[in-house]
Amino acid sequence: MTYTIDVEGLTKSFGPTTALAGIDLQARPGTVLGVLGPNGAGKTTAIRILATLLRPDGGRAVVDGLDVVRDAVEVRRRVGLTGQYATVDEDLTGTENLVLFGRLLDLPRDEARARARRLLDRFGLAEAAGRRASTYSGGMRRRLDLAASLVGDPSIVFLDEPTTGLDPGKRDEMWRTIRSLADDGTTVLLTTQYLEEADALADEISVIDHGRVIAHDTPAGLKQLVGGQTVVVRPRDPDLTTAAAGIVERSTGHEVDRVRRGVVTAPVADERTFTEIVHELERGGVAVTELALRLPSLDEVFAALTRPEAVPA
Repeated sequence: MTYTIDVEGLTKSFGPTTALAGIDLQARPGTVLGVLGPNGAGKTTAIRILATLLRPDGGRAVVDGLDVVRDAVEVRRRVGLTGQYATVDEDLTGTENLVLFGRLLDLPRDEARARARRLLDRFGLAEAAGRRASTYSGGMRRRLDLAASLVGDPSIVFLDEPTTGLDPGKRDEMWRTIRSLADDGTTVLLTTQYLEEADALADEISVIDHGRVIAHDTPAGLKQLVGGQTVVVRPRDPDLTTAAAGIVERSTGHEVDRVRRGVVTAPVADERTFTEIVHELERGGVAVTELALRLPSLDEVFAALTRPEAVPA
């Protein structure tokens, strides 16, 4: 299998502090690789090495077929980077910011301006193109920052917590933008503190803790690591919650986890049990407004994987 990002045994220390203790990361072309981990886990260090801003102490990192140490200059031509905080010049307009980046990448002035126009239009900033970036909202500034990372038409984009500080509405805008990058064939490596963000965007997720990858899978695969499925039942009539709980307990063979605000939840061994619960609720005359079978959330997975007693995968 061909990987656009291929990392093996990457290590990096800062004095006595080990930031990376031999991580492996792989991302396929046109996909989003989510990298999760608590603060200090090594996520930003990994991105800085892949973007050639730091030299690793050991291991191997290949980006678009190029070694990040030996072929650093060429790697820089193929990647884009958006850090945790917007780095655009607030005294320049949106157009001037992007043209500046184009000129720094040795693009002819006309080509730099043409790319600036296309990117401003793509990110919904065309009407604000002539305004200083200092007048932009936080969401607009983040979109301009991401547009700047695409001026060089990179095949790989590194996004280090790109939605930090954005309100939910602006975060949704950024999510659509990130997903569109992958849909257009760009490989995206995304670090984030928002578990729902990784769940919504990532094709695969690597969880890093103490400089090591402790789990890697699809979002659905990771959810299966910490246990089975859970049935959720919300009776239409709150007075029937106890009756619903009895049906769930008899069908699953487990005491319900909780009965809270008219909602009954319990672990379910397989889909057949869920089907039995549906039939028993109907026979018992318990109408429901919510009936679902769900995997653990990524928040639950993350908490289970990074708790002190967790054993690295």
